[in-house]
Amino acid sequence: MNTEKNTHQERIIASYILCAAGFLGFAGLHRLYNGKIGTGLLWFFTLGFFYVGQLVDLALIPGMVDEYEQNLRFRKGIGNRE
Repeated sequence: MNTEKNTHQERIIASYILCAAGFLGFAGLHRLYNGKIGTGLLWFFTLGFFYVGQLVDLALIPGMVDEYEQNLRFRKGIGNRE
């Protein structure tokens, strides 16, 4: 359980780092990292949806990580999807 919590925290930190890269011109990497391919590409080609999306995502990243990890557990047959 502790390694699961560490992995969760590491994914959140990595997502914030990738989000910060968006302000340097590489927007959407945090979305691609968390399995949101469509919006990740949209963010990439529109500079984070004109940086507004990048700013909003700062608040949404923990939920994105939770959703991604829940989907992984579901695919492995460990949890149920809500």
